[in-house]
Amino acid sequence: MRSRRLLRRAVTATAAVAALASAAPALAADTVRFNLAWLPQGSTSGVLVAIAKGYYAEAGLDVSATRGYGGQRTVNEVDQGLFEFGYGDPISVMLNRAQGGKTVMVGAINTRWPAALCYVEKPNRKIKTIADLKGLVIGGGAASPLHNVIPAWLAANNLPPDYVKLLRLDPAVINTAFLDGSIDLAECWEGANKPVLERMAQKNDIKIGALRYRDFKLNLYGNGIVTSEKLIAANPDLVKRFVAATYRGYEYQAKNPADAVELVARQQKLIDKSVLRQQIEETSELMHAPESSAKKTGWMHDERMQATADFVKKAFSVTAPVKTSEIYTNRFVGE
Repeated sequence: MRSRRLLRRAVTATAAVAALASAAPALAADTVRFNLAWLPQGSTSGVLVAIAKGYYAEAGLDVSATRGYGGQRTVNEVDQGLFEFGYGDPISVMLNRAQGGKTVMVGAINTRWPAALCYVEKPNRKIKTIADLKGLVIGGGAASPLHNVIPAWLAANNLPPDYVKLLRLDPAVINTAFLDGSIDLAECWEGANKPVLERMAQKNDIKIGALRYRDFKLNLYGNGIVTSEKLIAANPDLVKRFVAATYRGYEYQAKNPADAVELVARQQKLIDKSVLRQQIEETSELMHAPESSAKKTGWMHDERMQATADFVKKAFSVTAPVKTSEIYTNRFVGE
């Protein structure tokens, strides 16, 4: 009898513990804010795909994505704690650190520099190499890094800074000025505004070409995932989970671009699906550079980052003692 009473008590206690466990609220997910650096587009849609597919939720993260207003502002806002992560580039990280900031790239998305100079194709004008740019006018936003990058790029190719003419314009009029012939060249980015510009040109019966910087001695890393040293120190596990879930989103869209377009379009009703599809395909290609194939997605090579840092120091006259090792870490992507 006594053993039966003990057994009933044990069963009752077990049931009570189970009831308490089922009644207890689930652990709250960590809140994460991501700055897209611009409007939603293929270059950052891996984040939106990861949200839609529930990859962040599986990792215990509650992620929201917010439009941004340019790379430098995005990185500065991450440094200020307004966002946990953002879509940023080594130039912006170096300039932030030169001013005392503490941002870090924790994974690459553009393993190659994605920018090019777009031009309208004309029968009497052939643009095949950087030498063909002599005397042409390039339009860029008043605060665009283009005004620093172009002279340094020309110098790397043994050309004088006045080989082309740089014109500062309101960013809102650059596309119009380019299509109506007021300027000869406009900077365009794969995975971002290049497909947009091509679509606009197509509607105006114009065909455009592109001269990529990276084909002429600009071997830099482009954008990736940026966070702060403060967050890394406070919660490295959160950083690791976010990075892993983000790359799941990018890998999914690389393998399933049509489905990725639909997932993003459900969140962004006004997006042009055909443009987004091209942006996604270009971004997927940029993510998987041949030299990165032996490493995990997002890995950054020391030599490439050193070359990137050396170029930025020259182009932007960075005199602050910013070490290359401070700009990035592979800690959260692994081998």
